[in-house]
Amino acid sequence: MAHRPFEAAPSPGHPPGRAASGPSGRSPNPSSTRANGQPANGQPADGQPADAPDTARLPGRAAENTPRQGPRTGPPRADRGTYAALDLGTNNCRLLIARPQEDGFVVVDAFSRVVRLGEGLAATGRLSDAAMDRAVSALSICADKLMRRHVTLVRSVATEACRRATNGADFVARVHRETGIALEVITAETEAKLAVLGCHALLEPGDGPALVFDIGGGSTELVLIDTAAGEPRIVDWFSAPWGVVSLSENDPHVGDDADALEAAYHRMKARVAHAFSGFHGAIGARMPGPMRLLGTSGTVTTLASVHLKLPSYDRRAIDGLIVPSESMRAISARLARMSVTERATLACIGHERADLVVAGCAILDAILDIWPAERLGVADRGIREGILRTLMGRERARA
Repeated sequence: MAHRPFEAAPSPGHPPGRAASGPSGRSPNPSSTRANGQPANGQPADGQPADAPDTARLPGRAAENTPRQGPRTGPPRADRGTYAALDLGTNNCRLLIARPQEDGFVVVDAFSRVVRLGEGLAATGRLSDAAMDRAVSALSICADKLMRRHVTLVRSVATEACRRATNGADFVARVHRETGIALEVITAETEAKLAVLGCHALLEPGDGPALVFDIGGGSTELVLIDTAAGEPRIVDWFSAPWGVVSLSENDPHVGDDADALEAAYHRMKARVAHAFSGFHGAIGARMPGPMRLLGTSGTVTTLASVHLKLPSYDRRAIDGLIVPSESMRAISARLARMSVTERATLACIGHERADLVVAGCAILDAILDIWPAERLGVADRGIREGILRTLMGRERARA
């Protein structure tokens, strides 16, 4: 539910569910080339090193992803207002503030912080005081940005941690009381739809259905889409209760013994594969061969950064990248045998992601086992961008 900044908080959402199945087809194997047909090997593009591993890149690095500062001039209009999308997940708090530009938007401010709101949720069923304090601290910064940027319309959503926690509604009320932000606890279906809306432009061209997945902190959304008509149509979707936080807490991956760590990794993978099995059965008969895959999450962007051997994260090099699936699998296998301390020394992983990245690898590996694909599209965009497109589209329609 969109609202003007600091209106009354909406009620929490409903428990997750899944949509009915629909017809689907088959897509050919994508080739390892750029979208313009040029070889991917050794071609520098958008910050990608000239000697980077095999990758490809999709067109459409839209204006929405270019941070740009600028004073606000004149009163807000439907085509000139400032819009914001806030996504409070199980692991991260993210804010995007943007202004419309042609058929896209220009980002004027952004914020991201690891808050681990869902830490300990699997064991207690509640959001801990420490986790809520971290989230409120981050949201207070977001509230300040909303005011300073003179945001005219905002949608602030919370996902799996608030859906599952018995004190989720109390936390939402506290956030509104202390920050003025009205959090909307969205359903898993809405979460999946927003993620697709925000990233589908990065799908490789091709026929037949595609699978978009979002590996979150507390859940993983799988969305089967059909792009035959241009705009994506959701054919079927599923939300599994395993994300990088919930899976790490349920199946700890700790210690220094490489063999024991690898065994723990396989237990993680098996748990996720079991959770996905029902969805696989529902769409499997209609998906006999490889399909296009697009991942939007910290897991795939982190692994893509390791693939490119980047010294630090560079969104321009990652968003829209197409990586060989086997490269992602090889990186996952290597990380699975490393300790947390060893992973923390790797560029683009560091201490913030070292203890959670392996759970994301296990989820990605399970997806690639069930739905094989030669290449994987990587998106550093999703729910927030989907929210912004929805808000701006509605305002343009009213203008």
